[in-house]
Amino acid sequence: MTLPIQNAQEMAKRSATFVDSGSLRRIPTLNSGTVDDKRKEIALYFTNTFDTYTQLFDCLRDDAVFYQKPIPLRHPLIFYLGHTATFFINKLLLAKLIPDRINPHMESIFAVGVDEMSWDDLSEDNYDWPSVSAVKDYRAKVRATVLTLIDTLHLVLPIDWENTWWPIVMGIEHERIHLETSSVLIRQHELAKVQPLPQWPACKDTGQAPKNKLISVTAGSVNLGKSFDSAFYGWDNEYGQHQAEVAEFKASQYLVSNQEFLEFVEDGGYEQNRFWSDEGLAWRQFTEAKHPVFWRWHNGWRLRLMTQEIDMAWDWPAEVNYHEAKAFCEWKTVETGQQIRMPTEDEWHRLCSLAGVEELSNSAADANLHLDHFASCCPVTRYQHGSWFDVVGNVWQWTETPIYPFDNFKVHPLYDDFTTPTFDGKHNIIKGGSWISSGNEARLSARYAFRRHFSQHAGFRYIASEVEAMSPKAYYESDQLLSEYAEFHFGDTWYGVDNFPKALADIALEAMKGKTTGKALDLGCACGRASFELARQFDEVDGIDFSANFTRLAAKMAQQGAVRYARAEEGELVSYHTRTLQELGLEAYANRVAFHQGDACNLKPQFTAYDLVLAANLIDRLYQPSRFLADMAQRINDGGLLIIASPYTWLEEHTPKEEWIGGFKKDGENYSTLDGLKEQLSSHFMLVGEPRKVPFVIRETQHKFQHTLSELTVWERLPR
Repeated sequence: MTLPIQNAQEMAKRSATFVDSGSLRRIPTLNSGTVDDKRKEIALYFTNTFDTYTQLFDCLRDDAVFYQKPIPLRHPLIFYLGHTATFFINKLLLAKLIPDRINPHMESIFAVGVDEMSWDDLSEDNYDWPSVSAVKDYRAKVRATVLTLIDTLHLVLPIDWENTWWPIVMGIEHERIHLETSSVLIRQHELAKVQPLPQWPACKDTGQAPKNKLISVTAGSVNLGKSFDSAFYGWDNEYGQHQAEVAEFKASQYLVSNQEFLEFVEDGGYEQNRFWSDEGLAWRQFTEAKHPVFWRWHNGWRLRLMTQEIDMAWDWPAEVNYHEAKAFCEWKTVETGQQIRMPTEDEWHRLCSLAGVEELSNSAADANLHLDHFASCCPVTRYQHGSWFDVVGNVWQWTETPIYPFDNFKVHPLYDDFTTPTFDGKHNIIKGGSWISSGNEARLSARYAFRRHFSQHAGFRYIASEVEAMSPKAYYESDQLLSEYAEFHFGDTWYGVDNFPKALADIALEAMKGKTTGKALDLGCACGRASFELARQFDEVDGIDFSANFTRLAAKMAQQGAVRYARAEEGELVSYHTRTLQELGLEAYANRVAFHQGDACNLKPQFTAYDLVLAANLIDRLYQPSRFLADMAQRINDGGLLIIASPYTWLEEHTPKEEWIGGFKKDGENYSTLDGLKEQLSSHFMLVGEPRKVPFVIRETQHKFQHTLSELTVWERLPR
């Protein structure tokens, strides 16, 4: 079912249908209740989330602050104001629940944020950001559109992965995540640029910090992983199965307080390299860190909160990144003579079980969680859980575990890059939630991970254990489609048919002889083989694909020089393969290639001025191919080439029939895709030579292969 987007008056009317006030609502169950009640409950959950997020930005003093980066590695906050709204539209379009965009420009520039690869990455993006009022108007339209959908879309319970309502709940939970991350960015802004507001009250209680001690946690088993018939929404990494036996260990009674962390600071912990890992030391030296990022020195220690600065609250938890927590543990090991470290994810769950921690009910949380109490941390002695305090809440707790997939992990097709980019051994899991964590974040099954240098509302507790914290096994890509394409791009050749991406790149490079080879675009790059091949002669190559899964694998190949995947053989049997750029003779060209997620029908403005655009097996998978063709005339330099290869397999599941550019009868006569290409491109391009057929073979299993012919045409951009 698809719905038209209402005009402004209808939207305003619809926006007033549901009004909610008070604290953040709890995450709804998705498998019980009546349809009418569930529709109303989700509407209230949506408006409560959407409006709370909008109000968070009232903490900025004026509109100018929206355009000033809190830190160099992230977008300015105007991006985050728009991002969560465009997420709704982009996912609802992908799910075919709405037919049209509201604002293609905003839905392009606000689509993808910044996940810096390292602490010293510098973003040089140059965006023409819209005004704050324009973004707020856009948010109002999105709000009304989603409410119209909630009010009219057919609903059958339960709401599971296959349910048409799943992307609606996904959008709400995505915004709850950004409620937290945006609060961190506001906290990182200069104090003069933010303002405290009564609806975001900080805790006023502080006192003497407790003396921490270690309390035994008995051995036991943990059984993790959400089932697909769970009553509550979950992100992909929560599903599957994981069982483990946890040896006995001792866990600190309290989170590490500012007072306890001060001992490490005053003992020269930030100056003694022996306490820091190689990665942590590199971060510390680059940033010149000498204390936690939210500590301030003004004739005495003070603490920066989200919108204000207070005298140091010594009994509140120390908020640090993983590297700082790890260095503290190394220092503590020397001080105590015991093996001190942070808990693993399994050990944290074992602690939860022994402490009797349960999921939140509808009453006020017995933890500093879900914005039920404060818009800040509070004393580590306030909320007791069994023999311990703050097993959940107050701040997120770093663990020793890099994020990894549970057995039988799979991605949701509407958000294939929620977790998979973090399966790199560089993102560690945080558990327990902070004072602002809500919805899915506040559930025990939540699995969020950040880069180890990342600043978050995060602290830690330490444990004593003789057992080494083991990292999960190396991750082999097991998604069937992604593995097939990894093999298609980097694997073996079959039945004497040359590697298709390489063959296309060879044809393109031959066609470019005598022409400028400065910049190329591989559009629909999939796993990136053609991008690497083009880089043999081009100075710069951009690879763009709609699938974040594909571009993630391509980027991994560029960064690490290798990809690993499980290749289907027969039934459940797979073989494991590692492919490298070195064995393909492409290692020297990886630094010329950059990969991006993008929509070929709605590319960002900066992707322009190309000498070559290669669009391989793409045009018959676009929702509006004529828009793509018209756009190419503006992005290719005079004399540059557009090379299109396609088997012309037009399917209505990808392209509405009225958008096909060929493959039908016109005026009673056959009208081929080549006819359509000539008609659409002739005003700006000249066909060079005759079309040719390029074969390719895709391997599905050891006994099943697809053999296809792709028609390739070369078009030269005419002078303007």
